[in-house]
Amino acid sequence: MGNKWRVAGIDFEHFHMGDNLRMAFEHPNVDIVGICDKNREKMQWSIDNFKIPDDRIYSDFRKCIERSNPDIVILCPATGRHAEAVEGIASYGTHLIMEKPFASSLAEADRMIAAMAIEQRLAINWPLAWHSSHITAKRLIEEGTIGEVIEVHYYDGNRGPLWHVADKEETTADQVEAGKPHSWFYKAELGGGSLLDYLGYGTTLGTWFHDGKAPIDVTAMMHVPTGLEVDEHSVTVARYENGLSKFETRWGTFSDPWANQPQPKCGFVIVGAEGTIASYDYQTSINLQTQNKPEGFEVPVDTIEPPFQNPVQYVIHCIENDLPIEGPISPTISRIGQQIVDTAFQSAKEGRRLALIE
Repeated sequence: MGNKWRVAGIDFEHFHMGDNLRMAFEHPNVDIVGICDKNREKMQWSIDNFKIPDDRIYSDFRKCIERSNPDIVILCPATGRHAEAVEGIASYGTHLIMEKPFASSLAEADRMIAAMAIEQRLAINWPLAWHSSHITAKRLIEEGTIGEVIEVHYYDGNRGPLWHVADKEETTADQVEAGKPHSWFYKAELGGGSLLDYLGYGTTLGTWFHDGKAPIDVTAMMHVPTGLEVDEHSVTVARYENGLSKFETRWGTFSDPWANQPQPKCGFVIVGAEGTIASYDYQTSINLQTQNKPEGFEVPVDTIEPPFQNPVQYVIHCIENDLPIEGPISPTISRIGQQIVDTAFQSAKEGRRLALIE
């Protein structure tokens, strides 16, 4: 056990903690040394599924870190608490995997970056970044298959954040309605709403597809249903030097994309100067148009091997080989995604186009 990477999971406000701990649990060289949340009930699913003993269960994050001495901490707080969580833990010298989104504002994202020492790794886990379809799309873009990227079209979401828990186990309509008044997902002060939940996926992977380019300005609209304080639908248009890209988020899709793709399909359509790629979530192939085959054809997705299958594998790989975190889960690419999100949120509130927030 002494040779294993020591991983702790702290703050279970986001349901993805169970998914991330499963990745740690299934890694052959990881030991889950501690989990922590003020509410034990939120941890119970993980306690049962990963057989975590009582002496590794904490309600105070400081005790968890000081007693379990983790190498890597997985964090899943409410979006509005991301900066606070990183600043509270970074001083212990651990590497951090923060569950998406990056933060509830660019200022908070910058606080997170500033809190980390040079030797510490900070990764922002965007689950879509590990989908074979999107990894395949990026490979084809880098190979020049569709030429320069001109447009990225993104539509994504699900039936709503309370319709499922860890491992995508479904809840009921009654549970969803009963949970809304108590869930941080539906509280504006904690970073709730579909825009802040899902837009960062599109703008961060979109920045990755755009080879790190940032837009000039952003225009956004969002719909807040009667009786709620946060949106369940948003549309953002970003203007780049070479064209427009569109990013749409939706809580309330007809079906969940991991079960049955709704219409519109969740994922990306990428338009290049010499072709197009349709890369949808959870799909086993992408559709590619080229100048030689304008009718389009299916391309099987790449087989992704360790250590590039999930954030736990990848962060350990980077630490072991003294490599920086790269791609959409890096603070560099994620920060540009956050700039677009911040600008979109402000644009929707003011009802006008805004220059990209710096």
